Amino acid sequence: MKWTYLLVDFFTVIVPFIFSFHPKIRFDRYFKPYFIANLMAALIFLIWDMLFTRSGVWGFNEKYITGFHLYNLPIEEVLFFFCIPFSCLFTYHCFSIFFRIKWNENVTQFVLLSLVTFLLLTGIMNADRAYTSMTFISTALVLLLFKFVFKVDWFDRLFTTYVVLMLPFFIVNGILTGTGLKEPVVWYNNEENLALRLLTIPIEDIAYGFELIVLTVFGFERLKNSTPGLTPTPL
Repeated sequence: MKWTYLLVDFFTVIVPFIFSFHPKIRFDRYFKPYFIANLMAALIFLIWDMLFTRSGVWGFNEKYITGFHLYNLPIEEVLFFFCIPFSCLFTYHCFSIFFRIKWNENVTQFVLLSLVTFLLLTGIMNADRAYTSMTFISTALVLLLFKFVFKVDWFDRLFTTYVVLMLPFFIVNGILTGTGLKEPVVWYNNEENLALRLLTIPIEDIAYGFELIVLTVFGFERLKNSTPGLTPTPL
């Protein structure tokens, strides 16, 4: 039982890692820009995680972790911020290679602004709930910054990829929040969130995970595009 969280990390990353070396995918060629981008994003989220753990916004069930910690975080939680983005970026990379995903710019902007409006309003209206306000407001600001200041052109691919990733998201986060288990691996203080669950998953987790992936993709695309020879070639 103490290996539960570690096994979730392992099974999340092992298949994408193996297929990274497939000759038609070759995500291994992108490991360097990916790991640099992931490290920068993960550091932000690890600090965030440590602060929220210390203040009781969430915590971890000792029954499902090995007992090794980095400050106040289980080592499994630390690995989470590297395993999950790896699998997500692998999927994003595959979509970039195998599919020509191109939304109409007006559609992309409408979806983004609708999402930003919802996140900002909900975050501001729940300023007394730390998880809700911090997650929703920061995600909205990141989306606005990347779209209108950095003018990134990959939101259509990312939106499409993240919708597809909702299935594994519900499996992984479902297990961590208690689906199929007697107790959750990660518990949440409902005073600090909306107390709205999708199965056992706090609705804030969707935005939290999305912001992590947005930050990682941003760094990945900038590093990849600045490295000669590292641009996906559609089949």
